[in-house]
Amino acid sequence: MSLSGFTSPWWLAFLIIVACLVGGYVVAQRLRQRNVLRFTNLAMLDKIAPRRPRAERHVPAVLLLVGLALLTIALASPTKEQREPRDRATVVLAIDVSLSMEATDVLPSRLIAAQEAAISFAEGLPRGLNLGLVSYAGTASVLVPPTTDRAPVVRAIEQLELAERTATGEAIFTSLQAIDALAAIIPGEEGPPPAHIVLLSDGKQTVPADMDAPRGGFTAARLAADRDIPISTIAFGTMLGTVAIEGQVIDVPVDEPSMQEIASITDGNFYAAATQAELEAVYENLESQIGYEIVRGDASQPWLILGTIFVAASGAIALFVSRRIP
Repeated sequence: MSLSGFTSPWWLAFLIIVACLVGGYVVAQRLRQRNVLRFTNLAMLDKIAPRRPRAERHVPAVLLLVGLALLTIALASPTKEQREPRDRATVVLAIDVSLSMEATDVLPSRLIAAQEAAISFAEGLPRGLNLGLVSYAGTASVLVPPTTDRAPVVRAIEQLELAERTATGEAIFTSLQAIDALAAIIPGEEGPPPAHIVLLSDGKQTVPADMDAPRGGFTAARLAADRDIPISTIAFGTMLGTVAIEGQVIDVPVDEPSMQEIASITDGNFYAAATQAELEAVYENLESQIGYEIVRGDASQPWLILGTIFVAASGAIALFVSRRIP
């Protein structure tokens, strides 16, 4: 562990004293041995001070010195990386409800599987995060503004209804508006909390047809990138999806390339899920990335406990070796 891993590294200077004690103990033992050799009546010496194994005599001192070293490290307040739930962030979940979500290539259907996985995601996020919900087909709507209350989000997910067409760009623009609305009412000197958009879609954008159009998905993604708001995208479904519309069977293959590009533009993450289990795994990954952060926390307690145990053991063994315990 480097010095940057300690809150109070100056305490480590005390290890020099511990090292001096080690050196002093070694010197003292050598002097003791030299004095013993000067004792001329060895027979009487054996009666007065019976011989004990050398290792046994040194155990208390070794334990004491190790304990002091451990306690010194504890005083230096070592730190370690640990995962803590975020208490300040905004997440907007945008779910595609176009007619292609009725496809059953993902059982029981793309929509039902997406609903169940989204509910688990919402309930698993730390309570301090603001979570909003946007649904989109030909247009996009904020069903639940970002809030720390998960109940309305879950209810809205359960009530999602299918509609015609797919306006991916509108989903992103609407999500950005929801983020702006929350940022405008949050007081404090820290400014608006960091935001993240999670975009789930199963097919190509149809409104407008061009992703680079003024209201297209790539244009909206570039706006999010300019504002440092990453978009993690999920391409949900398979290439074999079909739906029946007005008596006609229409192929609705999943569109991964556009989702990959949106994630790339915004420095977000792209995921592909072809089953409900895969989608749930994706949400678990996102929950870990978005809902938690890696911070350096105190790690002195184990060192303190070990140091105390070593010092206490040193005293106990010293009493035993010297036969002071009846």
